[in-house]
Amino acid sequence: MEIVEDLLIGEYKIIQDSELYRFTSDSVLLARFLKAKKGERVADFCAGSGVVGLHFYAENTGVQSVTLFEMQKELSEMSEKTVALNNLANVFRVENLRLQDIGGEYTEKFSLILCNPPYERGGFENADEKKALCRKELFLTLEELILAAKKCLKFGGRFALVHRADRVAEVITALSNVGLEPKKMQFIAGKAGEKPYAVLVAAVKGGKKGVEVLPTHVNI
Repeated sequence: MEIVEDLLIGEYKIIQDSELYRFTSDSVLLARFLKAKKGERVADFCAGSGVVGLHFYAENTGVQSVTLFEMQKELSEMSEKTVALNNLANVFRVENLRLQDIGGEYTEKFSLILCNPPYERGGFENADEKKALCRKELFLTLEELILAAKKCLKFGGRFALVHRADRVAEVITALSNVGLEPKKMQFIAGKAGEKPYAVLVAAVKGGKKGVEVLPTHVNI
Protein backbone atom coordinates (compact mmCIF):
# COMPACT_ATOMS: atom_id res chain seq x y z
CA MET A 1 0.00 0.00 0.00
CA GLU A 2 1.36 3.40 -0.98
CA ILE A 3 1.62 6.04 1.72
CA VAL A 4 2.81 9.64 1.66
CA GLU A 5 5.43 10.49 4.29
CA ASP A 6 7.08 13.76 5.27
CA LEU A 7 10.74 13.92 4.30
CA LEU A 8 11.24 16.10 7.41
CA ILE A 9 13.00 18.74 5.31
CA GLY A 10 10.92 21.76 4.46
CA GLU A 11 7.59 20.69 2.97
CA TYR A 12 9.01 17.86 0.85
CA LYS A 13 7.18 14.54 0.87
CA ILE A 14 8.01 11.06 -0.39
CA ILE A 15 5.79 8.17 -1.44
CA GLN A 16 6.61 4.75 0.02
CA ASP A 17 5.01 1.33 -0.35
CA SER A 18 4.85 -1.11 2.55
CA GLU A 19 5.05 -4.05 0.12
CA LEU A 20 8.20 -2.79 -1.63
CA TYR A 21 11.65 -1.90 -0.35
CA ARG A 22 11.55 1.03 2.10
CA PHE A 23 14.56 3.24 2.61
CA THR A 24 16.66 3.08 5.78
CA SER A 25 18.83 5.52 7.70
CA ASP A 26 21.78 4.51 5.50
CA SER A 27 20.12 6.28 2.55
CA VAL A 28 19.82 9.47 4.58
CA LEU A 29 23.45 9.27 5.73
CA LEU A 30 24.55 8.85 2.10
CA ALA A 31 22.51 11.89 1.04
CA ARG A 32 24.26 13.94 3.74
CA PHE A 33 27.77 12.59 3.14
CA LEU A 34 28.71 15.20 0.52
CA LYS A 35 27.63 18.76 -0.19
CA ALA A 36 26.54 20.04 -3.57
CA LYS A 37 28.67 22.29 -5.73
CA LYS A 38 27.15 25.09 -7.79
CA GLY A 39 25.43 23.79 -10.91
CA GLU A 40 25.68 20.17 -9.77
CA ARG A 41 24.18 17.59 -12.09
CA VAL A 42 23.31 14.64 -9.89
CA ALA A 43 22.44 11.01 -10.60
CA ASP A 44 20.93 8.64 -8.05
CA PHE A 45 21.84 5.07 -9.06
CA CYS A 46 19.68 2.20 -7.71
CA ALA A 47 17.31 4.97 -6.72
CA GLY A 48 14.44 2.87 -5.37
CA SER A 49 11.79 5.35 -4.28
CA GLY A 50 14.18 8.24 -4.99
CA VAL A 51 14.95 9.10 -1.39
CA VAL A 52 18.69 9.74 -1.81
CA GLY A 53 18.28 12.09 -4.76
CA LEU A 54 15.33 13.89 -3.21
CA HIS A 55 17.01 14.21 0.18
CA PHE A 56 20.21 15.54 -1.38
CA TYR A 57 18.28 18.09 -3.42
CA ALA A 58 16.24 19.20 -0.41
CA GLU A 59 19.33 19.82 1.72
CA ASN A 60 21.50 21.53 -0.90
CA THR A 61 21.27 24.68 -2.97
CA GLY A 62 22.88 24.90 -6.38
CA VAL A 63 21.68 21.55 -7.71
CA GLN A 64 20.87 21.95 -11.39
CA SER A 65 19.28 18.56 -12.04
CA VAL A 66 18.72 15.10 -10.53
CA THR A 67 18.25 11.91 -12.55
CA LEU A 68 16.91 8.82 -10.78
CA PHE A 69 17.96 5.46 -12.25
CA GLU A 70 15.96 2.42 -11.08
CA MET A 71 15.47 -0.96 -12.78
CA GLN A 72 12.23 -1.97 -11.02
CA LYS A 73 9.24 -0.46 -12.80
CA GLU A 74 7.05 -0.16 -9.71
CA LEU A 75 9.71 1.77 -7.81
CA SER A 76 10.36 4.03 -10.80
CA GLU A 77 6.67 4.80 -11.12
CA MET A 78 6.54 5.60 -7.41
CA SER A 79 9.49 7.99 -7.86
CA GLU A 80 7.63 9.74 -10.68
CA LYS A 81 4.66 10.24 -8.36
CA THR A 82 6.95 11.70 -5.70
CA VAL A 83 8.47 14.08 -8.26
CA ALA A 84 4.99 15.22 -9.30
CA LEU A 85 3.83 15.54 -5.70
CA ASN A 86 6.70 17.92 -4.95
CA ASN A 87 6.35 19.85 -8.23
CA LEU A 88 9.92 18.99 -9.22
CA ALA A 89 9.41 17.87 -12.82
CA ASN A 90 11.61 20.76 -14.01
CA VAL A 91 14.55 19.42 -11.97
CA PHE A 92 14.07 15.63 -11.70
CA ARG A 93 14.09 12.94 -14.38
CA VAL A 94 13.29 9.26 -13.80
CA GLU A 95 14.88 6.47 -15.87
CA ASN A 96 13.54 2.91 -15.58
CA LEU A 97 16.46 0.76 -16.76
CA ARG A 98 19.45 -1.30 -15.66
CA LEU A 99 22.66 0.61 -15.04
CA GLN A 100 24.38 -1.71 -17.51
CA ASP A 101 21.99 -0.40 -20.19
CA ILE A 102 22.51 3.33 -19.71
CA GLY A 103 22.80 4.96 -23.13
CA GLY A 104 25.46 7.19 -24.60
CA GLU A 105 23.44 10.34 -23.89
CA TYR A 106 24.57 10.00 -20.27
CA THR A 107 28.28 9.53 -21.00
CA GLU A 108 30.22 12.01 -18.82
CA LYS A 109 26.93 13.74 -18.03
CA PHE A 110 27.05 14.03 -14.24
CA SER A 111 29.27 15.83 -11.76
CA LEU A 112 27.98 13.72 -8.84
CA ILE A 113 26.58 10.21 -8.61
CA LEU A 114 25.10 8.81 -5.39
CA CYS A 115 24.27 5.14 -4.90
CA ASN A 116 22.81 2.88 -2.23
CA PRO A 117 23.24 -0.40 -4.15
CA PRO A 118 22.27 -3.99 -3.47
CA TYR A 119 25.31 -5.20 -1.52
CA GLU A 120 24.53 -8.64 -0.20
CA ARG A 121 25.66 -11.81 -1.93
CA GLY A 122 23.44 -14.87 -2.33
CA GLY A 123 20.15 -15.81 -3.94
CA PHE A 124 16.52 -15.13 -3.09
CA GLU A 125 16.35 -17.77 -0.35
CA ASN A 126 13.20 -16.88 1.61
CA ALA A 127 13.27 -13.21 0.67
CA ASP A 128 10.52 -11.44 -1.23
CA GLU A 129 11.69 -11.11 -4.85
CA LYS A 130 11.12 -7.37 -5.17
CA LYS A 131 12.89 -6.62 -1.90
CA ALA A 132 15.68 -9.07 -2.68
CA LEU A 133 16.45 -7.19 -5.90
CA CYS A 134 17.19 -4.11 -3.80
CA ARG A 135 19.38 -5.94 -1.29
CA LYS A 136 21.20 -8.67 -3.21
CA GLU A 137 23.62 -8.62 -6.14
CA LEU A 138 21.30 -10.59 -8.40
CA PHE A 139 21.32 -8.37 -11.50
CA LEU A 140 24.05 -5.85 -10.66
CA THR A 141 27.55 -6.58 -9.38
CA LEU A 142 29.82 -4.12 -7.62
CA GLU A 143 32.09 -4.02 -10.66
CA GLU A 144 29.19 -3.31 -13.04
CA LEU A 145 27.98 -0.51 -10.78
CA ILE A 146 31.38 1.15 -10.67
CA LEU A 147 31.88 0.86 -14.43
CA ALA A 148 28.51 2.57 -14.95
CA ALA A 149 29.57 5.36 -12.59
CA LYS A 150 32.85 5.81 -14.43
CA LYS A 151 31.01 6.06 -17.76
CA CYS A 152 28.50 8.64 -16.54
CA LEU A 153 30.86 10.86 -14.52
CA LYS A 154 32.66 13.88 -15.86
CA PHE A 155 36.41 14.06 -15.23
CA GLY A 156 36.77 15.36 -11.68
CA GLY A 157 33.24 14.22 -10.87
CA ARG A 158 32.42 12.53 -7.58
CA PHE A 159 30.90 9.15 -6.83
CA ALA A 160 29.61 8.29 -3.35
CA LEU A 161 28.09 5.03 -2.19
CA VAL A 162 27.20 3.15 0.98
CA HIS A 163 28.20 -0.49 1.22
CA ARG A 164 28.85 -3.33 3.67
CA ALA A 165 31.75 -2.60 6.02
CA ASP A 166 33.18 -6.09 5.53
CA ARG A 167 33.48 -5.43 1.78
CA VAL A 168 35.33 -2.12 2.06
CA ALA A 169 38.52 -3.58 0.58
CA GLU A 170 36.57 -4.75 -2.49
CA VAL A 171 34.95 -1.34 -2.88
CA ILE A 172 38.22 0.59 -2.69
CA THR A 173 40.02 -1.80 -5.04
CA ALA A 174 37.20 -1.79 -7.60
CA LEU A 175 37.06 2.02 -7.57
CA SER A 176 40.82 2.47 -7.94
CA ASN A 177 40.99 -0.09 -10.74
CA VAL A 178 38.86 2.09 -13.02
CA GLY A 179 40.31 5.47 -12.09
CA LEU A 180 37.80 6.49 -9.42
CA GLU A 181 40.14 7.37 -6.59
CA PRO A 182 38.71 7.05 -3.04
CA LYS A 183 39.00 10.41 -1.25
CA LYS A 184 36.68 10.20 1.77
CA MET A 185 35.47 7.33 3.95
CA GLN A 186 33.33 6.91 7.05
CA PHE A 187 32.20 3.74 8.81
CA ILE A 188 28.70 3.42 10.31
CA ALA A 189 27.95 1.57 13.55
CA GLY A 190 24.62 0.78 15.16
CA LYS A 191 25.80 1.64 18.67
CA ALA A 192 28.88 3.09 20.32
CA GLY A 193 31.50 0.41 20.81
CA GLU A 194 30.01 -1.93 18.20
CA LYS A 195 31.90 -2.85 15.06
CA PRO A 196 30.71 -0.99 11.95
CA TYR A 197 28.13 -2.64 9.72
CA ALA A 198 28.39 -0.23 6.77
CA VAL A 199 30.77 2.24 5.18
CA LEU A 200 30.37 5.42 3.15
CA VAL A 201 32.97 5.97 0.43
CA ALA A 202 33.41 8.95 -1.89
CA ALA A 203 35.72 8.83 -4.90
CA VAL A 204 36.80 11.31 -7.58
CA LYS A 205 37.22 10.44 -11.26
CA GLY A 206 40.87 11.10 -12.02
CA GLY A 207 41.58 12.14 -8.43
CA LYS A 208 44.97 11.94 -6.72
CA LYS A 209 45.72 9.29 -4.13
CA GLY A 210 44.94 10.03 -0.49
CA VAL A 211 41.80 9.32 1.51
CA GLU A 212 40.30 11.20 4.46
CA VAL A 213 38.94 8.78 7.07
CA LEU A 214 36.25 10.38 9.24
CA PRO A 215 35.30 9.26 12.76
CA THR A 216 32.80 6.41 12.82
CA HIS A 217 29.19 7.57 12.67
CA VAL A 218 27.03 6.03 15.38
CA ASN A 219 23.29 5.73 14.77
CA ILE A 220 21.50 7.02 17.85
